[in-house]
Amino acid sequence: MLTLAEFVKNRRKDARLTQEEFAERAGVALTVIRKIEQGKGNLQLEKVNHVLKMFGHELAPVNSKDISKG
Repeated sequence: MLTLAEFVKNRRKDARLTQEEFAERAGVALTVIRKIEQGKGNLQLEKVNHVLKMFGHELAPVNSKDISKG
């Protein structure tokens, strides 16, 4: 399973976009893209979802109990 950082970086590169171009198209600051791709913590879910919507995805909170049932 890919990390969020790997997923975003791979998809951005597949689209042949620089971080700057991608940030502009996603409607977020360049620092948001850099933080995501570097795997930094403390990201705003809303900003991450702006980026993921470019690929038709979205993050949502999940109860850890639900994950352990799978």
